[in-house]
Amino acid sequence: MLRSPWRAGPAAQADGPVLVSVTDFTARRLLDLPGIARAGYRLRRDWPELEGAVGMWLWTSPLERRTGSVSVWTDEKALRGFVKSPLHVDIMRKYRRRGSIRAMTWPAERSDLAEVWRASRRRLMADTRVEA
Repeated sequence: MLRSPWRAGPAAQADGPVLVSVTDFTARRLLDLPGIARAGYRLRRDWPELEGAVGMWLWTSPLERRTGSVSVWTDEKALRGFVKSPLHVDIMRKYRRRGSIRAMTWPAERSDLAEVWRASRRRLMADTRVEA
């Protein structure tokens, strides 16, 4: 599994618990992965401006045709605001029929981002084998 560097959001320095959101998109065709990756990086570029965004990683397992994100938010409201954003909605409309997606969320402590990544990776690997 490959992952991008951590991209901090405007709420990176705030205190308190956070909400972790993990997305896992499996493309039907390997040829769709480059476009999906570009779309993810477009979303990542705006991360420092997203209200309630603590930070995020993009990840991919190309041989499995899987890609997604691990994003950390101040709360559910901030996550919902991002999901409803015009750019995110446009990307989802473009790619939703090109594969399958699953998403999961859970609360975590902000102080241990390494554990957030480890827990996310364990959950991603629970249902389907991902290359190490």
